[in-house]
Amino acid sequence: MKGKHLRVSEPSPKIIALRFDASFFFEKAVRSLDRNHYDKALKYFRKAVEYEPDNPVNHCNMAGILSEMGDYAGSNEILSSVLSDVDSSMTECYFYMANNYANMEQFEEAEKALVTYLEEDEEGQFLDEAEEMMELLYYELDRPTKLNRIKARQGVVEHDQARVLLEEGKFAQAAQLLKQISEEQPDMFAARNNLALAYYYMGLFQNAKATIIQVLEDEPGNLHALCNLAIFYQHEGGGPELDRLVQTLAVTIPFQEEQVFKLATTMGILGRHEEAYRHFRRLLHGGGENKADASLYHYTAVAASNTGRYAEARRLWSHLQKQDASSEVPRFFLSRLEELQQEGTPLQVLSYHYHLPFEEQFRMWEKFGAEQVPDSMKKDPLIRSSFFWALRHGDRATQLQVIQALSLIGDDEVRQALESFVEDPDQDSELKRRALQVLQELAERNEQNTPTDTEHPERLEAEKAPYATEGDSCASPVDPQWQAVLDKVLTVTNKSSDPAMQHDLRSLWLEYLDRLAPEVPMVQHTEGWAAALEYLTAKMHHHSVTYQEVADRYGISVSTVSRYARQIDSVCGIKQKLKQPLSTFKKQV
Repeated sequence: MKGKHLRVSEPSPKIIALRFDASFFFEKAVRSLDRNHYDKALKYFRKAVEYEPDNPVNHCNMAGILSEMGDYAGSNEILSSVLSDVDSSMTECYFYMANNYANMEQFEEAEKALVTYLEEDEEGQFLDEAEEMMELLYYELDRPTKLNRIKARQGVVEHDQARVLLEEGKFAQAAQLLKQISEEQPDMFAARNNLALAYYYMGLFQNAKATIIQVLEDEPGNLHALCNLAIFYQHEGGGPELDRLVQTLAVTIPFQEEQVFKLATTMGILGRHEEAYRHFRRLLHGGGENKADASLYHYTAVAASNTGRYAEARRLWSHLQKQDASSEVPRFFLSRLEELQQEGTPLQVLSYHYHLPFEEQFRMWEKFGAEQVPDSMKKDPLIRSSFFWALRHGDRATQLQVIQALSLIGDDEVRQALESFVEDPDQDSELKRRALQVLQELAERNEQNTPTDTEHPERLEAEKAPYATEGDSCASPVDPQWQAVLDKVLTVTNKSSDPAMQHDLRSLWLEYLDRLAPEVPMVQHTEGWAAALEYLTAKMHHHSVTYQEVADRYGISVSTVSRYARQIDSVCGIKQKLKQPLSTFKKQV
């Protein structure tokens, strides 16, 4: 080792070079926000903008901080510059601007920005929030917002209208609207599926099947279409195609509540009652909106009965009888179940429809007589659909009964169905002659003058009060469904210590029912009506409340609360009852 020296190198200093870029300052800004240091967060977002001036997200973040700090005007300046100088496609900026204008109580400007957002934005990220703001602007400006379209919901509004027509049993009108939507927006599979159902309810089977096959050609895995196709295959008598499809559906476990319900009813109609019972039980024990639907208890009871679970069926129908006391359905099936069990005879396989069996419907109509059939029975969409179906596909005796029954309804939908029946070359000529006679009778009936209320004062008096009163507007509705709405809202709000709130809740509900008399609504969603009633009454008392808060209390969606609130307000004009402007807005930025 002599003459050689080991060279020991000195350790080099560990220097980490910092990269000052937009991401660096963005992370610093986020950490500052977590500590509620808005000034620092704003400073760092400004630096991020300096490094990436073409990134609209950085600008929006800066605008959001300014809004949180109360500088709404400064926030809107930045948002406006994003749209004009950075990225005109950032349509959500209009929604942020609408919130800022609302917080500054510049409601006209807020409305303009909100309308622009709804008419230009394709994604619809803030649709629920925008809907809530529109309601509040309606009260502030004392007029509805003029809105030509909602781009993100193109066709959705029309589709909702068509679904209402289907639910009301107006199948021909629904089919016409759904066909138009399907032609304009072929990717809207829900409209095409419902078009097939409308054809099916009208008895136009070939049209229905062709529509579904086209849907499945475009989207082979569409569960609603697969379920509909299985029903259509069964209508044709079954076969290998149906067997393969049923096997696929039997092992399908959907997660969306709507799809579970569709699959459950389909399996029941196909005779796979065990699978139907399993799916209905899932819905009944879940926390979704369907649980509040009285008909779900009937469907589950039917599935229980069809699988031999008679004690379970009796329990469910008994519960339904309390929940939907005005319906004949649970009473009929409980009575029938009791009779057959006393005889030791099992209950026959039941249909998955929330109405009386077809033969029982005719007996009810005969019992009432031609002039006394209740409007609720005439307008029941399930009864109407079964009549239209039997008119096309029942045996000759049933078809004759249906023609007679339809003569008692006699509305435009019935006339269209009978005219289509007469034009069908495959129908019996004698039956078509009877249908023509009914059409002539309906035409003559329409030509006669309808008596006025002044000619029949007893009718006017009968229609003036759809419910009994006990003094002032604090009376309770006679119909248990109407009373259930009041019971629900008073239970949830726990307003026993606030007599004024109690009084106005009852007054508003009874006023709504009174103004609609005699066409009072059928209450099929107690939570929805109750939530709307609470929301509107709170607004009348100038309480700070949002749709989201009310929706959370009742376990339903914001859109459901809004829908029912609009129905009540359109009749009662709540905005006129308000004594001072409302200016409570939730910041969304």
